[in-house]
Amino acid sequence: MDIDDRPCGHLLSRREVVALLGAAGYAALSGYRPAGTQSQPVSATRCVVRPEQTEGPYFVDELLHRADLRTDPADGTIRPGVPLDLTVVVSRLATARCQPLAGVQVDVWHCDHLGIYSDVEDPRFKTVGKKFLRGYQLTNEQGRAHFTTIYPGWYQGRTVHIHFKLRSPAMQRPGFEFTSQLYFDDALTDRVFATAPYATRAPRTTRNGADGIYRRGGAQLLLELVPRAAGYGGTFDVALEGV
Repeated sequence: MDIDDRPCGHLLSRREVVALLGAAGYAALSGYRPAGTQSQPVSATRCVVRPEQTEGPYFVDELLHRADLRTDPADGTIRPGVPLDLTVVVSRLATARCQPLAGVQVDVWHCDHLGIYSDVEDPRFKTVGKKFLRGYQLTNEQGRAHFTTIYPGWYQGRTVHIHFKLRSPAMQRPGFEFTSQLYFDDALTDRVFATAPYATRAPRTTRNGADGIYRRGGAQLLLELVPRAAGYGGTFDVALEGV
């Protein structure tokens, strides 16, 4: 079994149960409506409901509120890799209208160029106490959260990916939680992995089509990237459907 395919659940509220049954595996979350924002017709926006995916074994709730994930606060070192500017835009979709969600906690975590995660113990590595390539941001009034990180590496059994988690504003009751993953175009990954520091490793063993988790909705979770400075940048829109 793929180590990232372990179920990672939490107690579901009645609202979450109704959402899961009614949305066939998509996020159908609360009717949170922040003050001071305007909804727009869905046709005028990139308001897209995405599939939820497994959290995997490497999530650690570090409570690191920061935008630049490359630095390890334990020792100040910076993880090497091709720079990646990532913006996540969170909206609420209800009655055919799309509204930005402010105050949502967006957690991002992923492996480094060697396929290693921080602050976990694994048969391949032990990085307890390290906190590189982890952190969260709160969405602004436009529903946007921005991160500076690196293009992820790979490890056995998985295609290249980034994990993310959306959590409701702290004072909202009932709250919500949505977890999924971002993926990359295989051809772009091939180009990135032909450069330093990725090229020091053997060729990756799993591409998108061979990844069992990717095959369960990964095509809807592809991150579209454009060249930016010395690396790449991209924006990912995700809508949470009201119940």
